[in-house]
Amino acid sequence: MSVRDLPEDEQAIVEAVARWVDREVRPHAGRLERAGEYPAALIDQMKEMGVFGLAVPARWSDSAVSTRCFALVTAELARGWMSLAGATGGHSVVARLLAAYGTPEQQQRWLPRMATGEVRAAMALTEPSGGSDLQDIRTRAVRDGDAYVVDGSKTWITNARHAGLIATLVKTDPAASPRHRGISILLVEPGQVEVSRDLPKLGYRGVESCELSFAGARVPVGALLGGEEGRGFAQFMTGLELGRVQVAARAVGVGQAALDDALAYAQRRETFGRPIWEHQSVGNLLADMATKVHAARLLVLDAAAGIDAGRRSDLEAGMAKLYASEACMQVALDSMRIHGAAGYSAELDVERYFRDAPLMIVGEGTNEIQRGVITRRLVERSREP
Repeated sequence: MSVRDLPEDEQAIVEAVARWVDREVRPHAGRLERAGEYPAALIDQMKEMGVFGLAVPARWSDSAVSTRCFALVTAELARGWMSLAGATGGHSVVARLLAAYGTPEQQQRWLPRMATGEVRAAMALTEPSGGSDLQDIRTRAVRDGDAYVVDGSKTWITNARHAGLIATLVKTDPAASPRHRGISILLVEPGQVEVSRDLPKLGYRGVESCELSFAGARVPVGALLGGEEGRGFAQFMTGLELGRVQVAARAVGVGQAALDDALAYAQRRETFGRPIWEHQSVGNLLADMATKVHAARLLVLDAAAGIDAGRRSDLEAGMAKLYASEACMQVALDSMRIHGAAGYSAELDVERYFRDAPLMIVGEGTNEIQRGVITRRLVERSREP
């Protein structure tokens, strides 16, 4: 399964993004990242190409594509600069949540503008007290007339400063049992929450990751996703299938970039009178790297195909995210080894791949959590008729 298995129009989209990445992104990503400069011009070009509408259903988007195509486009963006793929991550999950669970008014208000990139969305799950146990969130939303009064804080919220919409997980009934029945999603707009600070990061520097503070913020009742309290946890769990595919696709893209650079360098660099790829120790690294990247891509496409078919794909998405992220980390390290001392230099992209790769291991649910999800789903499926 590859880009050649997509319909011709979707193949053309992936190939067009790949050419744009080679022409406009790869030559400039390192400079932008080192300067700490927000990639506004590149984001605008992504809007023009329809990238922000790829995961918005065709009813609201002229650029809607299959999840497989979306995943391959994500990989291409990450091959150029993982931060650009991050700019579409939460946005695409929120689009799917609105399409699946939003009221007609919410869908019509947000989805057409999200498809063009006029409105970019973020999702706010993680809190300072923890992120893996979403049922234990402490951000409260109390109904007061025609609004919810929200108190609490969120952290590590990507795109928070540039988002026109933040899908925020809140507790509307702290006494609910089981706990997940007391959780809802509010569609929060700028001005209803304070973006308190940007967090310094090892990598993933092109887009902001922020802390959010709610202190008696009033959010209209009409911002409750779907108009019914207590459904937020299940809604977000469904959305995270796409989120984990997207993170896995990012890992594929970074891994591919690390492999491509290592392969080129191994043919260019000579020691003992021959190119270093001919040395068995380097050749073995390249063979393993290529195998890992290919296997990760196939897992991503398999999970994406399940979503396209309307199947529950949390097992496949979890496997893809687990394997692809771990493979990406190893491939980035091996690329640095092949480059030798040059790979440790900030003048080459290799050290950026090495700094960006860990995000996929801890993002969208840590891999330790992913292993638990995979195990539970394996047991559940073994008991299904």
